[in-house]
Amino acid sequence: MYRMTVIKETSTIQENKAYALAQCPVTYVMNRIGSYWKPIILYNLSHGDMRYSELKRAIPAVTEKVLIQHLKQLETDQLIIRDAKPVVPPFVTYRLSAAGHGLIPVIEAMANWAKEAAAGQYDVGKDVTD
Repeated sequence: MYRMTVIKETSTIQENKAYALAQCPVTYVMNRIGSYWKPIILYNLSHGDMRYSELKRAIPAVTEKVLIQHLKQLETDQLIIRDAKPVVPPFVTYRLSAAGHGLIPVIEAMANWAKEAAAGQYDVGKDVTD
């Protein structure tokens, strides 16, 4: 017999998580975009509206299941907007919400850092306080 475990809301772990979410802005952001694929999805949508198939082509390494899950989570977190037209076959586009647009400077900073690191701009073994 399979039995699901109920999370005890008064547990220390849950209290610590709630405290971190309330007190730490980085924890709040990472709770929204802290997966491997979500920032990549947001980065691709920063260039404009995209259909599911366009996103899949732009991010070929992501599985269909994971892409669908993350799109739903981003929509639930109100970072993207799913626009479904009532036609046959269905015509669905995804775009950034106002909150999603607010994350673009963060995503672009990550992309710029990656380009600089790949170009060898950062000496990995060097202490910045020296």
